Amino acid sequence: MPLTVTALVAGAMGVAGTLLFQSIVAPDTSAVDHQAVRIADELRWDLSVARTSGGRFHGGPFTQGTIVAQVRAHGGVLLRARAEPGKGGGSVNVAEVMLGLIPPREDTVAADAYPVRCYRYTFTRGPYSVKRSDLTCPAARTDGAPGSLVAQMGVLLTQQLAGTAAYQPMTTTGYAHTPEGALEFLKDKRLITAADTVLPSPGKTGSTGVYALALRINATCHYLRMDSSSLASTLVPLWPAPANDQKTCTSDEALTAAALYGIDPSMAG
Repeated sequence: MPLTVTALVAGAMGVAGTLLFQSIVAPDTSAVDHQAVRIADELRWDLSVARTSGGRFHGGPFTQGTIVAQVRAHGGVLLRARAEPGKGGGSVNVAEVMLGLIPPREDTVAADAYPVRCYRYTFTRGPYSVKRSDLTCPAARTDGAPGSLVAQMGVLLTQQLAGTAAYQPMTTTGYAHTPEGALEFLKDKRLITAADTVLPSPGKTGSTGVYALALRINATCHYLRMDSSSLASTLVPLWPAPANDQKTCTSDEALTAAALYGIDPSMAG
């Protein structure tokens, strides 16, 4: 079954009514802000020295797929991801997210009062590089169509693959780096079924041997990262493309998104 989404995506009237309600009563934003803080903390974990805690491996390289999975787990979507020039040279990774589309399960927050908010995260290497700031949510849809971005993002969540295991670390070793191999992987891992419509791109191979391709699974653009290295099993191989990439959905974008973020400081030299 698809994810249960709040009244924010019930339709234009529902969205307008929710936003009007929020503007009148000025709802407490602490619940969604808490989710934003947790995402920042998880990024810091991923940029820390490698270790195992609570049954989960932390630290070391990760990809855009890791960030998407974290944001999704906190009721949001990744709007945009990019690299910007850093002040002292190099680059700074930037992730812009929208949260509040789904109230967190652990909090008792009225669905119609749970505010949608946007945040900007920047990071380079190491946990102390992670910075979080408030971001004014964009007003326009990412596909250029008229209507609410909030409603569009809510629908994007409902169109993603169901189940908690859909966007989790797993290995792609043993599958051919081709569109056919990609489809075989998705079927074997039960990430898609015969009822799903899957349209893969030709795919591209990067300088490190990583193969990435963009796929439209039903109506949603996904990126698939295929890697035969021993590291690959700790990475998320499949994830929904950021909202800004949903319309274009190219293998060039998939290959860029498949690059490793961060590095274990204990191995940085």
